[in-house]
Amino acid sequence: MKRYVIKCLPGKIEYIDILKELENEYVVRFTRESNGNEKTTEETITRHLFNICVQTGYINPMVEAVA
Repeated sequence: MKRYVIKCLPGKIEYIDILKELENEYVVRFTRESNGNEKTTEETITRHLFNICVQTGYINPMVEAVA
């Protein structure tokens, strides 16, 4: 599973997990954390829209911490 961080306001954490890759779209889980609350939703997003979000820097691959 790949995880991408969403550009958002300070104090909030938002990320996308790719659950499944289909022909022209992804099934993703959006997770939003704010003020100690977490909200998750599962949706589909077209590959085209996803790629535009990556190219513009709205979402970025999550970099894992090195121990």
